Amino acid sequence: MFDEYKSAIVSQLAEISGAAPGTIAEAIDLPKANAHGDLAVAVPRLRVKGNPVQLAQTWAEQFKSSSVIDSAMASGPFINFRINRASFTRKVLTTINAQGPKYGWTNTGAGKRVIVEFSSPNIAKPFHAGHLRSTIIGNFINNLYKAHGWETISMNYLGDWGKQYGLLAIGFALLGSEEKLVEDPIKHLYDVYVEINKVAEEDPSIHDQARAYFRKMENGDQEALALWQRFRDLSIAKYKDIYARLGIEFDVYSGESQVGEGMHRAMKMLDEAGLLVEDKGAVLLDLEKYKLERVLVKKSDGTTLYLTRDIGAAIERYEKYNFDKFIYVVGSEQDLHLKQLFKTIELLELPYADRFQHINYGLVKGMSTRKGTVVFLEDMLRDTKEKMHDVMRKKEDKYAQVENPEDTSDKLGISAIVVQDMMARRIKDYVFNWDRILSFKGDTGPFLQFTHTRLCSIERKAHVKVNPEADISLLSEESCQELISMLARYPEVLAATLQSLEPCNIV
Repeated sequence: MFDEYKSAIVSQLAEISGAAPGTIAEAIDLPKANAHGDLAVAVPRLRVKGNPVQLAQTWAEQFKSSSVIDSAMASGPFINFRINRASFTRKVLTTINAQGPKYGWTNTGAGKRVIVEFSSPNIAKPFHAGHLRSTIIGNFINNLYKAHGWETISMNYLGDWGKQYGLLAIGFALLGSEEKLVEDPIKHLYDVYVEINKVAEEDPSIHDQARAYFRKMENGDQEALALWQRFRDLSIAKYKDIYARLGIEFDVYSGESQVGEGMHRAMKMLDEAGLLVEDKGAVLLDLEKYKLERVLVKKSDGTTLYLTRDIGAAIERYEKYNFDKFIYVVGSEQDLHLKQLFKTIELLELPYADRFQHINYGLVKGMSTRKGTVVFLEDMLRDTKEKMHDVMRKKEDKYAQVENPEDTSDKLGISAIVVQDMMARRIKDYVFNWDRILSFKGDTGPFLQFTHTRLCSIERKAHVKVNPEADISLLSEESCQELISMLARYPEVLAATLQSLEPCNIV
């Protein structure tokens, strides 16, 4: 949006200052406040000898106004530029009208493919509020890459393999309920898992039975795999219902269980590279020289582990999808694991080793119950909906006008959760605050929805069609110009966010 204006500044300032055009272009920024101009150049970044304050003053005085740049004014070591508002306003509004919902989108990623792996709950463990951050941030990143022309593949890599599924199978045989499994598979499998662990505290042989059951799974026992498959299918169906409420769809439901030949090839490659050591029958990956510890990759009973399967998955995914970038959206508590994974891929000298990226994030605090137990995501969404409904009822006149209060309160509640999460910097922990997120005041989801509704209402009641030839000179108020400037910045903010992958830059 600002390219024409930046080019005019670069052209004239290069003649005045003698600085390289490319250097000037990189030094042009969008000021945070309109009072500082529409565009600004930090003179020290031009690397020209002399006092930056004096240079800024001299160059600003020599800068001549043009059809696109109205003025240049020095402010300390900065030169602030005012652009021609009439041409700028028409350009911004015409572009927005032409591009519609895709305003700000680019084709910079055309021909490239990115896989974004996010959410990734563990079957039989809580699908809890902590997974919400990965789900929201991952979906945001997926949409962001799509807006820049990339072909995106959203992947949900389920934790659906390991000794815990042997434990779950033993537990279900002893404590399970077919009726409860069908009614709410995620909750019931979790309850069974908790209870069988309690039983195992009194009877350690349960763990031996679980290991034996998992070996049967890894050896392809059809009966064992059939039960595991049923647990998996029922859980995914329930997950899809929850994701649908959040407006999220996945292109691929993958899982540790689906890693096959790649895992065995990875073990062979690691062995040939001299990276493996044996200890009492177990096999470890030695990364100590890289300060990444020794990692268990195969137990003494021959069963595999998380890292083993992740290495195999990375190999198989590249061979299947030939991606240009693979992004893991996983919490900061997995930093070491991802560093170990990436270092291993690098040591194997795989040609795509530099295509992996870990996007981490902090914790959501304040989401445990009074007993200290975890809050299930579905319960959290239900509570948010109910609390939002209570807030809506307080304004009886407006509540009476709502066609479907149940659906509206659900959408407002979800907006409240999503916006609060996106406002926090990724790496920062934040405290979940009911009063804050449900407020219709300030930077909240409900206020954002309320503002959008008001704007739609104004547009609907005006009975005026959008006219590209409207007299834009009428938009002379300062508030109008500030809004136009903000709208104009959106494409550049969107482009910059592709580098930072920080949702808070957009919200």
